[in-house]
Amino acid sequence: MQAEPTSPRTASAGISSSLTLLFALTCGVSVSSLYLLQPVLDDIQSDFAVSTATAALVVTAGQLGYVLGLLLLVPLGDLWNRKLLAPSMMIASAGALLLSGLAPGFIALFAASILVGISAATAQLVIPWSSSLALPSDRGRVVGVVMSGLLMGILLARVVSGLIAEFGGWRSVMFVCSGLMAVLAVIVYFLAPPDTSRPHQPYGRLLLSVVRIIRTETMLRQRMALGFLTMFGFSAMWTSAAFLLSGSRGEHFDYSEAVIGAFGLAGIAGALGAPLIGRLADRGHLRLATTSAWLVTIAGWLLLAWPGTPLPAFIIGLVVFDLGAQSSQLSNQNAIYSLAPEARSRVTTAYMVTYFTGAVAGSVCSGFAYAGGGWGTLCLIGIGASILGLLTWIGFDRWNTRGRVSGSDQPVAEATPSPRRTSS
Repeated sequence: MQAEPTSPRTASAGISSSLTLLFALTCGVSVSSLYLLQPVLDDIQSDFAVSTATAALVVTAGQLGYVLGLLLLVPLGDLWNRKLLAPSMMIASAGALLLSGLAPGFIALFAASILVGISAATAQLVIPWSSSLALPSDRGRVVGVVMSGLLMGILLARVVSGLIAEFGGWRSVMFVCSGLMAVLAVIVYFLAPPDTSRPHQPYGRLLLSVVRIIRTETMLRQRMALGFLTMFGFSAMWTSAAFLLSGSRGEHFDYSEAVIGAFGLAGIAGALGAPLIGRLADRGHLRLATTSAWLVTIAGWLLLAWPGTPLPAFIIGLVVFDLGAQSSQLSNQNAIYSLAPEARSRVTTAYMVTYFTGAVAGSVCSGFAYAGGGWGTLCLIGIGASILGLLTWIGFDRWNTRGRVSGSDQPVAEATPSPRRTSS
């Protein structure tokens, strides 16, 4: 593996705690824009007189946009000054959120949601940035804290959205979050450290190098597959949860937007557990972390699928499910950030494009599965996807154990390079 590039800051003390928290906040606020509409899908359905499956497409639109942002913008983090790039994308996000709130019809909201998703990719600029600033021995913990901010943004977005919508309608959610994003962009610009300079290369070559990295890094391809299945289940569950809790098919739940959003609090246990998983990876137990994550995810689905959907089982299921899903995501990111230190933004692009392609597939599948068969059908699909994820990981692990991919259970900073390695 090519030696880790260092600056005086990284060589001496790594990333400070205050900067780590700022990056965590930035990630959380940036990615939250993808999930603001999930608790209010029932309101959007009524406001625009569309079907359940159609209303769910605004979530899909944001995720599609996010994939585009990951593919086209995040690789620029290996080329441009991230201190300028990240705040610029956040200002763009503020504008897109404003357009969403002003949307006169469903098609306009769908288009604006794509723009929201593109600009929300700021979060995936910040994660590899924090990883590059951290000391190798501390990378798992730092990425875990920043990931906790991202995950709490995902979960708290539903809570905040539900509360605001309860009093001001779903459009006010977009206006408030637009203003918040603009303010945070200014803070990040003035408080983030100067970014290190990187060699210039043409944009087209930069994008092609992502394909080259995927082709040469077996571990990355494995984690991309696992990430797809993780986010498929995560997106499917939370998209249909809003319909379930609103009682859209005559279920025994009949909650308001604020209460539906508050269920996002149940998943915060997953975000709080993320740094612990990062420490487990730092200590050389990445295989154990990955296996445990899939087992916990399956247990969460089984609780969510409890016959009759009793409220206690549903809440506990949310906690367990989110802990498993977020642990899986963090173990994947700890693994991929051991690869190609000089190209972490492009490694992030490769992984996260696949990850959020899984989100798009999950939200589309969720809308149609729930409309056709209800919560029980959705849970069967989720259980099947998680079992497939566990079996896929077991297959990869056996392949790795035979020595064809090295570094599968080593501390992230000390992973052994695979025989073929790109330096692009």
